[in-house]
Amino acid sequence: MIGTGELVLILVIILVLFGPKKLPELARAVGQSVREYKDGLSEKPKKEKKLAG
Repeated sequence: MIGTGELVLILVIILVLFGPKKLPELARAVGQSVREYKDGLSEKPKKEKKLAG
């Protein structure tokens, strides 16, 4: 489990690497990826139709 100190250190490193202007874009992309992942998990597996041709 990641503690508070480790989390703060990771956030500071991310801030230094990407800069304050890129952080909102990065957070938005991560949030969208997590949302799509959760949506993919909640969908029931569908049989893929084979294309004839």
